[in-house]
This record gives sequence, C-alpha cells and structure tokens, in this order.
Amino acid sequence: MNFLATLRVALNALRVNKLRSALTMLGIIIGVAAVIVMIAVGQGAQARVAEQIRSLGSNIIIVLSGSVLSGGARGGSGTQQTLSEDDAYALAREVDEIQGAAPSLRGTGQVVAGNANWSTSFYGTTPDYLEVREWPIAEGRGFESTDMNSAAKVVLIGQTVAKNLFGDSSPLDQVVRIRKVPLTIIGVLDRKGQNMMGQDQDDVVLMPISTARKRVLGASLAKSRNVGSVMVKVRQGADMSEAEQHMKELLRQRHHLQAGQDDDFYVRNLSEILEAQEASSKVLALLLAAVASVSLLVGGIGIMNIMLVSVTERTREIGLRMAVGARSKDILTQFLVEAVTLSLIGGLLGILLGVGGSLLVGHLAGWRTELSIIAIVLAVGFAAIVGIFFGYYPARKASLLLPIEALRYE
Repeated sequence: MNFLATLRVALNALRVNKLRSALTMLGIIIGVAAVIVMIAVGQGAQARVAEQIRSLGSNIIIVLSGSVLSGGARGGSGTQQTLSEDDAYALAREVDEIQGAAPSLRGTGQVVAGNANWSTSFYGTTPDYLEVREWPIAEGRGFESTDMNSAAKVVLIGQTVAKNLFGDSSPLDQVVRIRKVPLTIIGVLDRKGQNMMGQDQDDVVLMPISTARKRVLGASLAKSRNVGSVMVKVRQGADMSEAEQHMKELLRQRHHLQAGQDDDFYVRNLSEILEAQEASSKVLALLLAAVASVSLLVGGIGIMNIMLVSVTERTREIGLRMAVGARSKDILTQFLVEAVTLSLIGGLLGILLGVGGSLLVGHLAGWRTELSIIAIVLAVGFAAIVGIFFGYYPARKASLLLPIEALRYE
C-alpha cells in the first residue's frame, strides 16, 4: 500500500469523526498560539530595551556632582556642584579609555515662541555632547567653536519642543525666549524617544555652555566653571569597569581627596544597568516560551489519548485490513499520519490564532510585540514532533494486533 493511499485512508478516518478530531486539535491550536504570542511579547520587550540602549548611546558613563558635609548633615547628589568643565576636559585628555566627555549645566523654564510656550529642560553643554550621545541633527547645524567662545544666543531643540511650539512648520532661524533671553534656533535634533525611566528625551533644549552660564542661568554662574554633570563615552572595545576606575582615581586626585575620604561625585554606568535589564528581558522571554510550550505537551497527551481510543474502537477494522493484505508497517503509517495530520492542521490554525492574538495584545495592552518567523516555524515543527512522539505508541499498538484476535474483538 503506497503512502498516498495510506494518507487518503487516514484523512477519511479523521473526517468520519469531525468533532473528536476538532477537539483533539484544540490543544495543539492553543499551544502553538500561546507559544507565538509569548515569544512575540518577549521579543518585543527585548527590542524595547535595545531601543533604549541605542537612544542613550553606547558605552555611556555619567559623572554627577556630589555633596559636602555641612553641620553633620550630608546633602544628596547634586546639592553642590563639585565638578568643573576642566574635570571633563581632563577626563577626555588623560583617561585612555575615554573617547569624549561633555560637561553640562541644567535648568528648567518656559520656552516662548510668539504666542506659544512650552515648559521644558534646557542644558548648557559642548559640541561633544552630541557625539557622546550619538545624537544626529535632523535639520540645521550643531554648535561651532565660535558659538562657544562668544556665548552665542543659539539653541538646538528636540522634536517634542519643535512640535509644541511650531507644529508642522520649520523652526529653523526662529527666535525663542528662555528666561526672557532671545535665542535663535540653529538646529533640530533627531528623534530619540523615551529613556529607560519613561522620560521623553526629545523634550529638551541644548545651548552652548557659555551661553547658559553667562546669559541664561544668572550672573552668579557667569565666572564659575562648575557643572552639574559630565557625560562620558568610553571607546568601543574598552573595558567599562577599568574606565570607571581610572575616572574615579583621576577625579579624586584633581579634587585633592585623601585616602579614607568619600568621593564628592557619583559615577553611574548606564550601560551596565541597561545590559542587566536586557538580560532580564531575555530570561522573561525564555520563561514565557517555556510556559507556553507546556500547552503543546498537554495537546500532545490529548492526541495520544484520542488515538488510543481510536485504536480500541477500530480493532475489527484493523483486523479486516490486515486479513486482506495490509502489513503492520501500513497500519503503523496510517495511525502516525492521522496523529501528525491532527498536529499540523492544529499548528496551522494555531499560527492564525497566534498572529491575531499578538496583534490584539499589542493593541489592547499597549505592549510592543514582534512576530518572529523563526518562532512560527519552530512552533509548527514542534507540533509535528509532538504528533509523531505521542502518536507513535498508539500506532505501534495498532500495528502489533494479530488479525485473528482483532477480527474476534467485540
């Protein structure tokens, strides 16, 4: 008996018991759909973390001003500006692992353009800031040395600020006022999106640090070189931990801190935080896939159960087929084909349910989901393996029946 004839007999047997076949496939359908949805959710979470890493910039370390002890009480991070522009330049110059360092001063206020206004954060920084953050300019130009030396009244704005102040119009060469100081927009930053804390990175205004110090933040900072933070980019391939240690040693030396004295600055390695978050999301994705795979095993057990019942019900049919010349191999193949067919049809229906479920979860829950062709292929392949694995025992049992005993079976 050739394979096509065996396949036709198997399909006819499944068609005779439509309801039972449908209920048997249900476990596989749910299992495949669950695997696809869970992997889509897990990969969406990983993609979100990867976006955050890219938006931050690779190999980033932030040095924050610390605090001093006053009257027995110690202030929190940034309560006193213990860092300076010279610290930033020294880090870039003397620590081999560092590619660039950008000092910055931060302020908040209303940005006014004509009749529109928007409350945002603004930073006084250097041209190195865009390189450190790997932040391209979508429109216009960045800061130049002449802007820095002359404390030019120029700014770069983020996409959120541009949208709220100018709508769909180009903001280039438009004048905005921050703390009553008129500033000309020379460039618009490319879109960055949210950071790992959910903050909108595009809601920002950048200006030369000399402009912020001398014209915007007040006369008290005009002659000071202190800054609130320094953002550092470590060279590709360099060891982040070594770079962090060398930075601390240099800053302690520059700040004349003695052995045993606490640092008057704080160092945050953001790449390590994001890498830990990425590792956690991978573990979550694997856990979700493993839990969903249990559904496939349950579906496989259902197939074995139904196939065993089918063998018992069709014992006389098996005996009759063997009496007219069917071999044990033909009986084994027939029941295996039935089991695998149930699994594959269930797998294909599970794909449709899984893809639809993934889109529905993304729409209703607002989660990011990413469908994977590999996950779909693996889910269907696993469904076929489940059909073979759990269908073999009933098929083997059927093929070993003796024709005489099978014909006498009541």
